[in-house]
Amino acid sequence: MTPQPSWVPVLIVLPTLVPIVAAALTLLLGRSPRIQRPVTVGAILTAFIASCVLLWLTNEYGTFAVNIGGWGDRGFPNGPLGITLVVDQLAALMLVVSTIVLLCVVVYAIGQGIRDGTTHQPVSIFLPTYLILTAGVCNAFLAGDLFNLFVSFEVLLASSFVLLTLGASAERVRAGASYVMVSMVSSLIFLSGIAFAYATTGTLNLAEMAARLDDVPDGTRNALYAVLLVAFGIKAAVFPLSSWLPDSYPTAPAPVTAVFAGLLTKVGVYAIVRAHTLLFPGGSLDTMLLIAGLATMLIGIFGAIAQSDIKRLLSFTLVSHIGYMVFGIALSSRFGLSAAIYYVAHHILVQTTLFLVVGLIERQAGSSSLRRLGGLMASPVLAALFLIPALNLGGIPPFSGFVGKVALLEAGVQDGSVLAWILVAGSVVTSLLTLYVVARVWTKGFWRPRADAPEGDLSDKAPSALLDESTDVAFDDRDDVGRMPAGMVAPTVVMVVAGLVLTLFAGPIFGFTDRAATDITDRGIYIEAVLGSDR
Repeated sequence: MTPQPSWVPVLIVLPTLVPIVAAALTLLLGRSPRIQRPVTVGAILTAFIASCVLLWLTNEYGTFAVNIGGWGDRGFPNGPLGITLVVDQLAALMLVVSTIVLLCVVVYAIGQGIRDGTTHQPVSIFLPTYLILTAGVCNAFLAGDLFNLFVSFEVLLASSFVLLTLGASAERVRAGASYVMVSMVSSLIFLSGIAFAYATTGTLNLAEMAARLDDVPDGTRNALYAVLLVAFGIKAAVFPLSSWLPDSYPTAPAPVTAVFAGLLTKVGVYAIVRAHTLLFPGGSLDTMLLIAGLATMLIGIFGAIAQSDIKRLLSFTLVSHIGYMVFGIALSSRFGLSAAIYYVAHHILVQTTLFLVVGLIERQAGSSSLRRLGGLMASPVLAALFLIPALNLGGIPPFSGFVGKVALLEAGVQDGSVLAWILVAGSVVTSLLTLYVVARVWTKGFWRPRADAPEGDLSDKAPSALLDESTDVAFDDRDDVGRMPAGMVAPTVVMVVAGLVLTLFAGPIFGFTDRAATDITDRGIYIEAVLGSDR
């Protein structure tokens, strides 16, 4: 077991504990937004710094675990009691990438003024709720038992519903109700899986469960795995469990949509990785996962082609590129997992950036509909901020999207099975169609004059005619259309740069993801860190 300095447990707890404490404080400071904002930024910055230190520690020393409450093992027959938090290289990488996104998005939201067009939004609750969301995301990556992971998902659900319905427009309430219903179904399935897991193994601790599942009959193991995959598949928006996403995310304010698109589905992907490598190794359901990955890629990108609103278009590409991650996981090889981990980090950064850019487009032009947009090339900064992540998403070399996709294709070729080759072909087709989709946004939104857009003449009509289709907000009723605040542009630039870092340092980062993949495929490392070498 890795020697653990006395201060490491405190460090592991910080990414979850600090945002929770800050959320309570900012709620009390609801009438003092000038104090709320630095408290929020400071809390997420603290979580980011702690995550960076954990990334260094896991890279140098391996996996660390802490049992909250001082229970430890205590000789209990059903494994460790209390809350177990575990951080390995995979969890640390997800924490660092997630806190970068959370920090940039909250700065963006503050720069936007949090409101996105109506003066009736209860913005005093935005920052406390956002901090709770931050705690839920961080805790999900650190959770060392199934029930703690379930609690994290429920924290995400509660905070997501508040953020999704901010402003309480009819469209947002409808989308929020749909989102909650789907999430509740997922939660019920997950809770059933937790009950089945406890009935089967007598524990919910992931390390203890991993050790005990080896003695469970294959049929029971596969049934339990299938239940958990359905629950996690809904969270990750894996086809055919993904239809809820394009109708829910585009209705929210730009910062909320950005953080949802970047992070929430990846929490589901992370849960699939943990279940696949720690609890149910052996590839018993890999064929099903490969088929689901292929369907997710193709159905998602075909849906994107049919969209005329950039938010909905990007929501469908989000679904589509989840398929790449499922592809890498289902190959059940070290190289496939390494490529999938790299692609998850890439997609979190790039997808978040694109949604932030859409928020800037709405500020600049008053709409995100391609039927109304044109002439955005007049703003070179906006054009550059869109073009770089768009090419990255499309997989143009030398960007990280290209690097990640090539790694996934190579992993598929190494597998050599007929289904893997079909996935390779599907991945190439999806990448080309993604490039077509972002090129269509570029040509219609940036190159053509706005007067040539089918509804471009609405810019000369009454303000009420510019009601945005996805948010029910009359943009021209605001006095900020046509202006991009520095507080919104700066964090978007940071996100673009973060995406480029994955390209510039692809070699060292892939080295790290290789080591992370090696660790998670060797279950003994995780089990020893939690239970000790004598278990």
